Amino acid sequence: MQLLTNFMEFLLEGAYAITHNWGLAIILLTIGVRAAMYPLTVRQSEGMEIMKRLQPKLQELQKKYQDRPEELQRRMLALYKEHNYNPFSGCLPVLIQFPILIGLFNVLRTYQFDSGFLWLDLGAPDPYYILPILAAVTTYTQMMQTSTGDASQRMMMMLMPIFIGWISLGFPGGLVLYWVVSNLLGMLQQWLIARRMAVQQRSSEAS
Repeated sequence: MQLLTNFMEFLLEGAYAITHNWGLAIILLTIGVRAAMYPLTVRQSEGMEIMKRLQPKLQELQKKYQDRPEELQRRMLALYKEHNYNPFSGCLPVLIQFPILIGLFNVLRTYQFDSGFLWLDLGAPDPYYILPILAAVTTYTQMMQTSTGDASQRMMMMLMPIFIGWISLGFPGGLVLYWVVSNLLGMLQQWLIARRMAVQQRSSEAS
């Protein structure tokens, strides 16, 4: 983890050498991280879009085999295989981004910034709670955008944004800035991927 922290500090200082502004450096670093993760994001987003389309069929299976859990599991796996869907594909980008967040947190909580960004002291919590609110709102919006319509997700979609907003109250402003920008970029990527897949589906149906 120390190696990752040192690497994130190296990248942050490299971004600052380009932008000469610590806030812009964090934004540039966020763009770089999102760009590096884009292939995984594509797989995750495509899997979510497939899952949305499978929801009606899954609900039919759940009703039909609600008293036969083993048969339901077998039928669901067969449906996933038929549509080339891996139910664990959505976890990989999250698992990869988590240590990046820890590494960045370790950098930002101790880094001695010689200037702020807008109203922020990047090494201290946002005194006006603007970024924590944006962190909660963008987290909720992104979860809504990627929701598959599964009823089991509803509680998580309510609790996770509140949790993110709450812990952001004590996080360094630079880390929350990273989270908000990352969410915004993720929402843009998801919209572009969903639009591309919709065009591909219409073309496939037309042919």
